[in-house]
Amino acid sequence: MKILITTDTYYPMINGVVISVNNLYKQLKRLGNDVKILTLSYDGKQHVEGDVYYLNSRFVRVYPQAKIIRPFGNKIIRDIIEWSPDIIHSQTEFSTMIVAKYIKRKLNIPQIHTYHTMYEDYLQYFLKGKVIGKGTMARIIRLLCNTFDEIIAPTEKVKEALLDYGVSTDIAIIPTGIDIRKFSKDISEEEKSKLLNQYGLKSSDDILVYVGRVAEEKNIEEIIRLFNRVLKDMPDIKLLIVGGGPYLAKLQDLATELKMEENVKFTGMIDVDEVQKYYRLGLAFVTASKSESQGLTYLEAIASGCPVVCKWDLCIKNLIVNGETGYTYTSKDEFVNYIEAIISNKELRNYMSIEAKRMAQLYSTENFGRKVFEIYSEIIEEKKDNNHNSSLLRTILG
Repeated sequence: MKILITTDTYYPMINGVVISVNNLYKQLKRLGNDVKILTLSYDGKQHVEGDVYYLNSRFVRVYPQAKIIRPFGNKIIRDIIEWSPDIIHSQTEFSTMIVAKYIKRKLNIPQIHTYHTMYEDYLQYFLKGKVIGKGTMARIIRLLCNTFDEIIAPTEKVKEALLDYGVSTDIAIIPTGIDIRKFSKDISEEEKSKLLNQYGLKSSDDILVYVGRVAEEKNIEEIIRLFNRVLKDMPDIKLLIVGGGPYLAKLQDLATELKMEENVKFTGMIDVDEVQKYYRLGLAFVTASKSESQGLTYLEAIASGCPVVCKWDLCIKNLIVNGETGYTYTSKDEFVNYIEAIISNKELRNYMSIEAKRMAQLYSTENFGRKVFEIYSEIIEEKKDNNHNSSLLRTILG
């Protein structure tokens, strides 16, 4: 099968969409398909690198790192049309979506779409939130999503949001897979000590970790304030916040204000190839985010055997199971009690670590790729049947 994946973001940029696209690409290739990725160029110039086709692009001040296609130079689009894919799988809603729609019309092929981002949580980044409100965004998403042959939602939370928007296209829930092998690798005590020393920590410390983008919508401030309450009963535990982002300085100021500099440490931006090691430093992964659509960091944590303590959110339904893979809290007292239980009970931690790794197996990239490919096959067959029936009806009607 010839499969075209379109996305506005791809390497060298790193985010959840990029990781999802890359995992899908590798699994579809492993299944024997001919797969190409159409994306926006990181240097502004159109070029081809293996199976990745980069379109002319330029940065725009709509939201951080946003790019749009330049309205000239279409050789790559002509090459894609000549290649003649059997199906298009779009991953973002902006520039490459326009191109995907154009190719779909030219070749009369089906298009499915994965809805990755809960935009209502990110409206402050779009022209500083002054132009598009939640109601307008919902109408835009409804109109757009009702033009696809099928939609993939990574979680039940995303599906429910789309239904609330009034989307009538069929929606399949397929969780984004992760590389289980990458996150299940152990690190040596020597390597662990070396990492910890960088942040003034020791192997003997009881550490909680947050891993991810440091942004306002991630609600890390709540974690720091809740952690401050935990310190009243357990004054020696530490919190390691792993990652960089626009809210980093404000959180550092908050830690100083609360006199928590010795207990709260910040790594800043780290290399993507090193991320898996940081989950191994913690006795639990903590987050209060309500803006997740895929929950990739939750998956990475449990694949690493690190129990999760997180604010309840629909995106982690059936993933974070209380007392097995972690805990979900709905109040300050619950957070404090769960952290104290994990820190003080080694037997519980070991049990939850085993259960977490077991749960993670359900979310492998192999399962992810197989399920998506099954959707492709079904949609292509439906398209063929519809075309055949339309042709037959025209023949009957003369």
